[in-house]
Amino acid sequence: MSVDVSALVRTRVHHPEAIAEAAARRVRRPLIGESGRLMIVAADHPARGALSVGDRKLAMANRADLLERLCLALGRPGVDGVLATADILDDLLLLGALDGKVVMGSMNRGGLAGASFELDDRFTGHRPEDIERHRFDAGKLLLRVDYDDPGSLDTLESTAHAVDAMAERRLPVFVEPFISRRDPVTGKVRNDLSADAVTKSIAIAAGLGGTSAYTWLKVPVTENPDDMARVMETSTLPAVLLGGDVGEDQEGAYEKWRGALQLPTVQGLVVGRSLLYPADDDVTAAVDTAVGLL
Repeated sequence: MSVDVSALVRTRVHHPEAIAEAAARRVRRPLIGESGRLMIVAADHPARGALSVGDRKLAMANRADLLERLCLALGRPGVDGVLATADILDDLLLLGALDGKVVMGSMNRGGLAGASFELDDRFTGHRPEDIERHRFDAGKLLLRVDYDDPGSLDTLESTAHAVDAMAERRLPVFVEPFISRRDPVTGKVRNDLSADAVTKSIAIAAGLGGTSAYTWLKVPVTENPDDMARVMETSTLPAVLLGGDVGEDQEGAYEKWRGALQLPTVQGLVVGRSLLYPADDDVTAAVDTAVGLL
């Protein structure tokens, strides 16, 4: 579909209440549908200042283009829903693209990419009360732990509070944990995808809060995909695989996901840039291939 930016702006200027009205009348569905699996398209990257895809530095900066790609992906068979921040979900509500879809609100986007405070990942996005008020279906939060950065402790504590607040509302929360480190030369935060690090991150995330009843995990495939079976033995929490920026190796990513999707705790995929901005720019083919893995 073609997105009319002028129409969206007019609605935001003259009828901002239309967003809440659209949320109130949105047709909902269960988190897990008839397939028993979950396929979510993620688009919460821009709010953290992460706009690049591969060597395209501002690929996600054009909002109309992003919305058109999202609407195309959401219209494909087998796609269950979307993960995004409020600004994007508000646009999708106004476009009528969220009926019958799982809607996941992104909760902490304060750890801006490349910032000195990146590991002090504040909750600047959806609050649990926002997700409840808008009748969304789940929340997602990012938990990066750097043993050398005190900011990680603040993120851990606020994550535990968010887990509790979501559980009080009986709303699922997807926790995306990493053990992370700063490169001593560039200062860039890098996530450790070794089996030991991913195992440790799962163990930490699973134990947060007063109950894990509504906690899901959103986990990466390890550097060596053969390690995933023992890594996922760390917890009985349901999990989905994240995609990340796979660059040119789209087929390699599919193969990694294919194997991990056979594990008992893995319930589906939450993938963003690699499906919305594939190397060949064929969103339909990328989405349909990912759905086929399920």
